[in-house]
Amino acid sequence: MTDNRTVRVTVRGSFDNLTAEQQAELLAAGPEHADILAVRYTADGHLTYDLAARPFFTFRFAEEVAQEKDIPQVTARSEAKAAAWMTERGYGFKRLTSQTVDMSEVPLGPRGRRLQG
Repeated sequence: MTDNRTVRVTVRGSFDNLTAEQQAELLAAGPEHADILAVRYTADGHLTYDLAARPFFTFRFAEEVAQEKDIPQVTARSEAKAAAWMTERGYGFKRLTSQTVDMSEVPLGPRGRRLQG
């Protein structure tokens, strides 16, 4: 028997060699990507950045897997999705890194224990 696991992957990187036009485009769209309170993990990835402050971006992905052994593939897919999004738009990027969390392994805090029990 297997229980589905929710896996969250945070992929970070930095913009690289953007043209003036690309920078203007990203800055214009910036307000919809800069709200840290609106951050969410999605299957397609949620992008946040604040190009006016720093050249970094973050994608947040979520996926369900049946087995723990599937988690590395989720990480690889998330990195590939982030790279594809950047490449499809012609944005240069570098230094992609990722952090993966299996939410079934995250301990419940006091509030979670009260709600569970």
